[in-house]
Formats: sequence, structure tokens, C-alpha cells
Amino acid sequence: MSKLRIVHCFRSPVGGIFRHVRDLVAAQSAAGHEVGILCDSSTGGAFEDALFEAIRPQLALGLTRIPMHRSITHGDMAALYRAFGEIRKLQPHVLHSHGAKGGAYARMIGSALRVSGSRVARLYCPHGGSIHYDAGSWKGRIFFALERMLERMTDRLVFVSRYEADGYGAKVGAPRCPATMVYNGLSPDEFEPVPAVGDAADFLYIGMMRDLKGCDVFLDAIALLRKQTGRDIRAHFVGDGPDKPAYVRRIEAEGLGGAIAVHDAMPARKAFAMAKVVVVPSRAESMPYIVLEAVAAAKPLVVTKVGGIPEIFEGTGQPMVEPGNAAALAAQMLASLDADDRDKTALEASETLKRRFSVGEMARTVEEAYRASF
Repeated sequence: MSKLRIVHCFRSPVGGIFRHVRDLVAAQSAAGHEVGILCDSSTGGAFEDALFEAIRPQLALGLTRIPMHRSITHGDMAALYRAFGEIRKLQPHVLHSHGAKGGAYARMIGSALRVSGSRVARLYCPHGGSIHYDAGSWKGRIFFALERMLERMTDRLVFVSRYEADGYGAKVGAPRCPATMVYNGLSPDEFEPVPAVGDAADFLYIGMMRDLKGCDVFLDAIALLRKQTGRDIRAHFVGDGPDKPAYVRRIEAEGLGGAIAVHDAMPARKAFAMAKVVVVPSRAESMPYIVLEAVAAAKPLVVTKVGGIPEIFEGTGQPMVEPGNAAALAAQMLASLDADDRDKTALEASETLKRRFSVGEMARTVEEAYRASF
């Protein structure tokens, strides 16, 4: 078949997963496929609503939002039943699921559709997800066992980094179905440098507001730098998420309100112009878009050595910090801020990245994975 009916199923329409899906929707729609989205209705805000409106014309199969809780709850059966009804009406050729909860829903629904005679390919991309759990924890053991069980309902796994593929193999087991690796991609216009505005702050954190992303470590590092150097270090703190209210209370309690400006989610390139150095202090990642976007925009970066981040900087000599270490993060932040060649080095990294991460190549490889899964 030349034209595919594709439904992307995921839980939370925020962050990297949502960016990944939007890029695929745009490319797949432009290629003549009919595309739809099913995701959670209880997460996201005005920023995400605007993003949905921007891609709505590309969603020939529509946008369906239902409650999908992050944890396993008693409401999952009702949500799964409703999702099954919605997806069955769309008669997809491809169910492309993203993240642990979306992956569970879509693969069970795809398997039920097959029982009723529908020919549907079931693809699953973890995007880190359950793979972030500690293999020795009871939660980890439960989730890895569930992943192994759901693999029997999977036609193809899609990994966005070698780290993710290796983590899956080590924690869940060697895949028993075909697997494809495809890096996240960027569009050509994202490789235009974003210089800092005249009154730019020193540092920027932009992303999901939760401890997994190292927001608390970033705040610790800012406080350390102000204390150790005596300088008026300033930062922007941009994003939304479950732990944001606690971070805001902490900023005020520690007297950092004048040093750290807190903002709701906004376009990355708008935020990039507000600071000299972008900081990604994550404790865990798969293949983070924010790092790709910052490098493409020629922004000096401070990153932790986690997940797929080392794959982005292969052969560049980019320093990487131990995750969860505020002192080490602060030291690297100061070194980057004061480096005479920081802007020149960032521009060189952008040129290197352009040759390796392309949204067109990402969409092409994903479509090949679809067609190989029937």
C-alpha cells in the first residue's frame, strides 16, 4: 500500500516525545499518509494546546485525548476500553506507540484488532520510559517483566539511541522481535544560530520540571556559584511539570527570587536568546531534543554524561558532568561561562551536528520500519 493510516499513541504531550511525534506527523502528512494522535487529556497546558492547533491540519485521522494516568491505576481498564473504541474507528495500518503507558495501550489494542481480522503493524519506541528504572528495584523488575510480556505483541521496536537499545537489552532482555535504531532529527531552519540578547542571563534551564531532569541540581549549582564567586549570577528556569511548585517555593525560601526568573513552557529558540549558556543537568535521558536543539542553535552547553548524550558529542571533546553532582555542575557552568572561545566552539559543534541529525532521515527510516513490519 502506498498511503498508510498511522496513529501515534503516547501518554503525555510534553517534552521530547511530543516533539518527536510532531516531527513525524509533519513529515508523514507531507508524504501523503493519513495520520492521527491518541494521547492523555490531563497533561500539558496552553503552550501544548497551541502546538496541537499548529499540527491539527496535518491530522487527517484527528486528535483524540482521553485520561491516561502515568502510574498503573484502577482507571486503566476504562481508559484502555475507550482507547480501543477510538482506534478501531480509525482503522489504522500502523499503531506507533511512544513511552511505557502509550506502548502498553497501543500494543494491546493492536493485538485485539488483529484478533478481529485487522492488519495492523504494532511498533513501540520506549523513549527511555521504564528503562530508566533501576534493575534491582521492585518497580524495575515489575516493569521489565511487563515489557517482556508486551514484546510478544510487538512487531518492531524502535530505539532513538544506542544507549536506549543497550539498556533495553540489559534490563528487559535481547529483543525477540526486529528492532530499528533511528536518531531524533532536526529541520534545516533549526541550524540558524541564536545569539544571546543584550541583557541575557548567565544560564538557562529549559525542560520538564521534575527531579529526573536534575532541576534540583541546577538550583543547587546556581546557589553555589553565587556563594563561591560573589558574582551576581542570574538564570532563567523555563518549563512545566509535576515538581515545579516545589522548585518555586524553594527559590523563594532560599532568597533566589531575584537571581532565578521562573517561566512557563515556551519555544526553545525563544528561551535560548535569554541566556548565554544552556544547562542540561539530567539524571537520565534517552536522546534529548533539547540538547540537539541547543547545539543546532550554536548555544554553549553544559551537559551531564547520561543516556544518549555522549552519542551526540562523539568526537567533539565536549566536557560532560557526573549526574547529581551540584559542585561538579557548578564548576563546569563557570568554566563555560568564562571561556573566551565558548561561542566559536558552539558554532563548530553546530556544523558537526548538521551532518548527523536530520528530520528527513528520521522520517524515512521510520517509514521503512513500518513497511518492514507487515
